[in-house]
Amino acid sequence: MPIEQRGVDTIPEEERTSGPRDLISILLGSNLCLGVIVFGWLPPSFGLGLWPSLTAIVTGTVVGIAVTAPLALVSLRTATNLSTSSGAQFGVRGRLVGSVVGLLLSLGYTALTLWIGGDVMVGTLSRLTGLPDNGITRAAMYGVLAACTVVGAVFGYRLLLRMSKVLSIGMVVLLAIGVFAYAPDFTTAAPEASYLLGSFWPTWLLAAVAAGLSGPVAFITLLGDYTRYVSPTRHSSRKVFWATAFGLLVGLLVPQLFGTYTALAARAGSTDYAGPLVAASPFWYLVPLLAAAAAGSVGNAGLMLYSMGLDLDAIVPKATRTKATVIAATVATAFVFVGSFEWNVQSAMTSFVLLLTAIGTPWAVITLIGFVRCRGRYDADALQVFNRRSVGGIYWYRGGWNPRATASWAIGAGVGLLAVSTPFYEGPLLALTGGVDCSFIFSGLAGGLVYTALTARTAPAAVPAPAPAAEEPATV
Repeated sequence: MPIEQRGVDTIPEEERTSGPRDLISILLGSNLCLGVIVFGWLPPSFGLGLWPSLTAIVTGTVVGIAVTAPLALVSLRTATNLSTSSGAQFGVRGRLVGSVVGLLLSLGYTALTLWIGGDVMVGTLSRLTGLPDNGITRAAMYGVLAACTVVGAVFGYRLLLRMSKVLSIGMVVLLAIGVFAYAPDFTTAAPEASYLLGSFWPTWLLAAVAAGLSGPVAFITLLGDYTRYVSPTRHSSRKVFWATAFGLLVGLLVPQLFGTYTALAARAGSTDYAGPLVAASPFWYLVPLLAAAAAGSVGNAGLMLYSMGLDLDAIVPKATRTKATVIAATVATAFVFVGSFEWNVQSAMTSFVLLLTAIGTPWAVITLIGFVRCRGRYDADALQVFNRRSVGGIYWYRGGWNPRATASWAIGAGVGLLAVSTPFYEGPLLALTGGVDCSFIFSGLAGGLVYTALTARTAPAAVPAPAPAAEEPATV
């Protein structure tokens, strides 16, 4: 299989051969990994029992999908990734806001996947073979996983799609076996004796955001990496939307609910998930657990790293996608080393997802508002001005930036950061919400309302002719 040569340039129609089923496969297969499973551990680690954990995860996931899934339709129209597509609202240089947000999201989730996957692999190998479970072996395992991940990410979309199709079947089987493996020790009671935030509802809302909403939000810049390979002349917007929503729903809920189930069975408290997971596993399940940790981590981190390479390629147009991918992998691996040896995993995960949700949500809302206003009509060639290192076009605005959109995002992100509650930082607006983290609501509303107000009397950039489509996207 040849290495993919496409970066963030426009995908020609003849290469757009994927369909809705491929979207489901890649969203299911790529998420069945420990990097997603571990989010199911967060609610029990916050002090929530079985049913509060399940309702928090399901509610947060459904709300997140409602905001995130429509973004898949943007790249269906533009034939490029979402960060570049956002240039229609932010300007061809202002789209760097989306590239940076996407880079940070992918970087964090790649590091988390390698971190948790490596820890579980070392733990299982220690029980199976007596391999020392120490810093040296963990560092070596992180390096091996990162190297395997680079291979998949460099070869690109086609290889990752094939991997996801295999993983969507293989990982479901491995997780189903795991349900039986941990069944004897399962309990509905939380391993922690008290609620993390002192009372039920603030803790439940934290779990809904950190474990549920964060899953779909992680895809706000990634969905376009896949739908740019889907042709709007052969597949309707409605089918693409529902395939994306279904893929996200199943792909996120299956691993996260498995994470909640195993966290309760393994009595995984607030300090660690990987250790108790391995310790509670029956000996016969160690090999399937090892396979799940290895294959799932490479599949998920490969897609995240692929997206990072595209975002870095967008930020530095002179860099090739391959070089950008290798650089991104190096940085992600460095984050793994720092996180593993210096940070508490629960605090690091919670802080990471809450902060990035706060800054990412207003970008997504503004991009969606722009999509509705222009009715899915984009000038694909004008979106590529910055990549060609030229100037001009209908998305040039002022020096390549749209001040209205950029200011709206900055205000939304700022409001979100002022309302966030993490183990390391608490915003001053928490006093207005009784200590409950509503940062994603505040950031999305603030960014969206300001952008709507600033552009109320401004018509969308005029596009010469609509892109051919099976149906109008604005009807979805």
